[in-house]
Amino acid sequence: MKLLIPVSAALTFASCSTPSTPNPNQKEVYKAVFVNPYQKGTYLHFRHSPEYSKTSRAYRNESVLAKTNGSNARIVIDLSNQRGRLYNGNEVAMDYAISSGKKKYPTPPGKYQVLEKLEKDKRSTLYGKIYDAEDNVVNSDATNGKDPIPEGGRFEGASMPYWMRISWDGIGMHRGRVPRYPASHGCIRTHSNSVSTVFSKVAKGTPVVVE
Repeated sequence: MKLLIPVSAALTFASCSTPSTPNPNQKEVYKAVFVNPYQKGTYLHFRHSPEYSKTSRAYRNESVLAKTNGSNARIVIDLSNQRGRLYNGNEVAMDYAISSGKKKYPTPPGKYQVLEKLEKDKRSTLYGKIYDAEDNVVNSDATNGKDPIPEGGRFEGASMPYWMRISWDGIGMHRGRVPRYPASHGCIRTHSNSVSTVFSKVAKGTPVVVE
């Protein structure tokens, strides 16, 4: 018995195995252009920008921020994007740049709460700089008790203003240098354009999730 294949089907099979011919009249190579589908100025537009994980800019919803305080605030630290988000309930009040612990000192994920707040006069007891007797910096990334201090020299802990402790093991949020990658000794450095606002909106007991 002979199997009859319709002409249209045969042509379909043939076309699948035959490479298409380039358009000889096409001179330019076109690249896909990302178009943000969300309305400009909204949080979703900010969040879905290709620059989201790279920018140091902060998103602020002023009307939500005005209603945010220690009784309704919560914080989520997004390690993968190096961003912090201040919430009022389920509404994002602010989204800002952070820098978490580098590979050697990773910031541990988990559920925390603000345990202590100090606006100034807070210094690290573990990490900082070592000065010689002439007050010159001889080690700018020193570990107290581990790195040698020259005779007559001293160790000075790193300044951590706007300190918001979340762990009695020394982990907290504070102002610091925020490159767009993990760079701290475990703490959550918060960008200078946002840290004072975050500090003013949280209280002891404010929930903090690091994920």
